[in-house]
Amino acid sequence: MQVSVRDNNVDQALRAMKKKLQREGVDREMKRRRFYEKPSEKRAREQAAAVRRARKLERKRLERDGVVMR
Repeated sequence: MQVSVRDNNVDQALRAMKKKLQREGVDREMKRRRFYEKPSEKRAREQAAAVRRARKLERKRLERDGVVMR
């Protein structure tokens, strides 16, 4: 990952770098790795993420098909 500094404007380059890191999810990954995570906790977290992804995909599919659920 590269960020160029233009006109000696380090603040602007720093903001751009932070935005890139956030978009890549590096800050979230660092926060997650700060402490040891038990394998059972990791499985539960990954399973919950999979459920969220599946529900979101289903919502998008229903929305695309024109079905309204409230």
